[in-house]
Amino acid sequence: MLSIKPTLAKLFAKNIKNTVLKWASKPIETQNKVFQKLIKEASNTTFGKDHDFKSIKTHADFVARVPIRDYEALKPYVDKVVAGEENILWKGKPLYFAKTSGTTSGAKYIPLTKESMPTHVEAARNAILMYIAETGNSKFVDGKMIFLQGSPVLEEKNGIQLGRLSGIVAHFVPKYLQKNRMPSWETNCIDDWETKVEAIVQETLPENMTVISGIPSWVQMYFEKIQNKTGQKVGEVFKDFNLFIFGGVNYEPYRAKFESLIGRKVDSIELYPASEGFFAFQDKQNEKGMLLQLNSGMFYEFIEADKFFDESPKRISIADVAIGVNYVMIISTNAGLWAYNVGDTVEFTSTEPYRVIVSGRIKHFISAFGEHVIGKEVEVALQEAISESLVSISEFTVAPQINPVSGLPFHEWFIEFENEPDDVSELAKKIDTSLQKQNSYYYDLIIGNILQSLKITTVQKNGFQDYMKSIGKLGGQNKIPRLSNDRKIADALYAQKLTK
Repeated sequence: MLSIKPTLAKLFAKNIKNTVLKWASKPIETQNKVFQKLIKEASNTTFGKDHDFKSIKTHADFVARVPIRDYEALKPYVDKVVAGEENILWKGKPLYFAKTSGTTSGAKYIPLTKESMPTHVEAARNAILMYIAETGNSKFVDGKMIFLQGSPVLEEKNGIQLGRLSGIVAHFVPKYLQKNRMPSWETNCIDDWETKVEAIVQETLPENMTVISGIPSWVQMYFEKIQNKTGQKVGEVFKDFNLFIFGGVNYEPYRAKFESLIGRKVDSIELYPASEGFFAFQDKQNEKGMLLQLNSGMFYEFIEADKFFDESPKRISIADVAIGVNYVMIISTNAGLWAYNVGDTVEFTSTEPYRVIVSGRIKHFISAFGEHVIGKEVEVALQEAISESLVSISEFTVAPQINPVSGLPFHEWFIEFENEPDDVSELAKKIDTSLQKQNSYYYDLIIGNILQSLKITTVQKNGFQDYMKSIGKLGGQNKIPRLSNDRKIADALYAQKLTK
């Protein structure tokens, strides 16, 4: 019997595309409306009163009254919300806290409110619908879809539920997708990541999987287990699998490995979700960058990354951004985050409409010698170096070696290869050449004999997984930083004998 779902999906997609184009074609007007609404809605909160929101009429007023804060600086307000107080950062109480790790004071509690929660769900849905509207491909809605994510089991703190963002979002899957969605609730609730992936493999093998979604490194683990169990390429096991949805990291370093595991090319959609907001999604298959969500209850500001640590760096709105400049993204949201530094750096690839790529983390860079190498630069350098070879990599990270046993300091690249090059030192030269071309500071340090060329240290098979397991961060939304300005990861890889 023919299903009506693909036809209905196409109609829904056309409708959503029109809605998205409406605000995307009036970006500055859209952002102004969001800004005015945010200020008005929060003017009677504790934060709004402390910062005189009632007198804020323009972005310049906002800049004058509300300083940039990261989580640590906003924490005194968040602590009051966590304690159960109302009307602190946003009206009322949040619906949830997205709990994340990694700050100096332990866990972060990011509020999700009645107003902000739907924007996370709608952006994820719209990414798929915009793909259908563009390609006409909607047959996949009849198959099974898997979303590799954190456990949906939630705790409670002073009457507010908390958990991982992906686990919270699992409670909001639309009814029309629930029958197609995998894994089962029971499997999704398994805490141990390796046990969970094993259970997912068992559940999905007999099914007609059409959409697979997750962070590339963890989807790779799932694919490898399927291949080991069946002896077949993933594309042979799941003949109708044609759409991979991912977020969190750049897909390019994984692309060759994925195509090898799948056995063919599949379409992909890149997402830019975070606990603080669902910021962007890929709206076109053949355009670089993701459509910035300007109508999702978030007001964006940008600061040039290389001026971010100046005493009073200039904060601009989307009206003044330029293509190709590396910016730190600052957000104010209907979850009660104000002039909040997410920690990400982005570059605009287009301003008609506004599309971005994530270029790295403002804290994830190497500037041990004044070079300020960023995530995008190392990813491009690696991609260029392996593009015309059979070399493929599973994972990598870069750290400074300030006190080598002999010779000048250098950048040490820890790479786990899928297919190793015949000559690792030749690959290192190619990466180094690309990095010098992209980053003039790095070039000057090499030419000036302050640094020697980078060196590659090979990580053994599954070494990065073993490292993540050792620090209790295997699976879910956890990722290896591309860059560190210290040697914590490097030292741990050596200490655990995970290098060759």
